[in-house]
Formats: sequence, structure tokens, C-alpha cells
Amino acid sequence: MLATFLIGLREGLEAALVVGILVAYLGRLGRRDVLPRLWVGVGLAVALALGIGAVLTFGAYELTFVAQELIGGLLSLLAVAMVTWMIFWMQKAGRTMKATLEGGIDRALTQGGLWALVAIGFVSVAREGIETTLLLWSMVQSFGDAPSALLGALLGLATAVVIGALIARGAVRLDLRRFFAWTGGFLVIVAGGVLAYAFMDLQEAGALPGPFTAAAPIDAVTGAVAVGWQAFPFGWAFDVTSAIAPDSAWAAILQATVGFMPRMTWLQVTAWAVYIAVVGFLFVRGLRSPRPSASAPLASSNAADASVSSPTQQGAA
Repeated sequence: MLATFLIGLREGLEAALVVGILVAYLGRLGRRDVLPRLWVGVGLAVALALGIGAVLTFGAYELTFVAQELIGGLLSLLAVAMVTWMIFWMQKAGRTMKATLEGGIDRALTQGGLWALVAIGFVSVAREGIETTLLLWSMVQSFGDAPSALLGALLGLATAVVIGALIARGAVRLDLRRFFAWTGGFLVIVAGGVLAYAFMDLQEAGALPGPFTAAAPIDAVTGAVAVGWQAFPFGWAFDVTSAIAPDSAWAAILQATVGFMPRMTWLQVTAWAVYIAVVGFLFVRGLRSPRPSASAPLASSNAADASVSSPTQQGAA
């Protein structure tokens, strides 16, 4: 629940701030008459995300076990790819996001007409919505505890909407640059766990060699799939289910925070370690890169507070 809450909060706040930029800029231009068009696009994006979630959830019931595992693994890989791209996109494009969005509004008002504003609202939210849906769906599949995971996500999204509205109104100040830095690091770890679970799904489906296929190394003493170094590369890397029950709260906490499962294959461990090492290094390097303060996209509603960033700075003013 905590993991999905943080994901809902992070992704929801990102979407809320983007919408805040658009709404505030239209207000500054004195064109609140076209706000309904923007909200239509936002509503369509939300409907698309909910529709994808419903199809993934209820459509899986009609599939065989192998098909479920194969599709689940591939969709989890897609979620990891989207999250990773979004993390680095925010680091780079976020510096000019406000100007880019306002430029899109200008073009829509002068050239595009009705559907252009609808499209801006849709595109601005759809990307976040689809990414969040895929990531949450993958996590729910891995946790096997849909009610609490979904509740956490809904609470996170609701909290994000409230915080976004308060920031836009100037009622609260939040160091969003630091917020997105910390939550971005958290998402890197979460994505590593989802990647590991995706490899497990693909191994169970037989798409990748592993303990469930003929490629599994067998322990000569027990006759079971080998564990440890003797099992490399297609057996179990470790098995601590005797100490940490897979369905225990401790196992759920570890999986939600660091992607650890009581029993993991060598392919899972390798994929997790490589992803965390490479993506984590690039993420930290991006945080340390110089950022010109004049172009920071996220500035507080209080312009005098230079340490706070929010995309609604001028709009809220």
C-alpha cells in the first residue's frame, strides 16, 4: 500500500502540475472560456488510463496461465521502459517544460481551434496515466494483494490532486525539485523490482530459460532445481522461504521497497543488479549536473523562495 501510494502521489502530482501550468496560463491570457476544452482532453486521458487498467485486469481472466504470464511479463517490461524514460525525461525536458506547454497553448489558440486544446489536455495527462496504470498493474500482479495496493494508489492520486491545487493557489509551498529527486530515486528501485518480476513471469511462461524449463540445473543430491552458484545461470540464485514466508508482511515490504523476493532466479538477480547499477548511476549523475536557475520549470507560488520549484509560479501569481 505504501509503495503504490508513493507512486500514485509522484505520478499524480506530476500530472497535476502540468495541468496547473496550462490552466494558469489560460487564466493569464484571459481565455478561461476555453478551459472546458482542456478539461475534455484531461477527462479523455483519465478515461483511457482507466480503460487500459480494466482491460488488463478483466481480460486476463480469459487467458491461459502461460498466456497470462507472458503478457504480464511483457507489459511489466513496457512499464519499466516507460518509467525509466519518464525519469530521465523529467531531468532533461523538465527545465523547459513550462515554456513548452505555454507555447503549445499559444499555437492551439492561434492555429488549432477546438480539437487542438482538447489534444493538449489529452496528451499532457495520457502519458502519465498510461505509465501509472502499467506500473501499478504490474505491482498489483507481483504483490497478489489488489485491494490494499489499489487503495494506496487511489490515496496517492487523491493526495496529489489536493497538493497540486494548493500549490496552484499559492496556499502551500513544496520543494518540488527535491521531491521529484527523492521519488525519482524511489521509482528507479521500484522499476528494478518490477523488472525482476517481469523476468520471473517470462521464465514461468517458458519464454526465458529458468527453473521451470528443461534448462534448469538439477541438484544431484535432492533431485530438485539447484540453488546457489551451482545453479548459475538458469536456476535459483537463493531460496530463503524457510526464513521469510513469501506471503508474509515482511516479504511484501521488501518486495515493495527494494524488489527483493524470498526466492529469486539468477536471471532475476542479474537483471535487477544491472538495472539498479546502470540506471541508478545515470540518475545520480543527472541530479549532479548543473542546472541554470533561470530556466527551472518548477517554481514555488512564492517567487521569493528560490529554493522551491513549481511549474505554476507565474500562473499562480
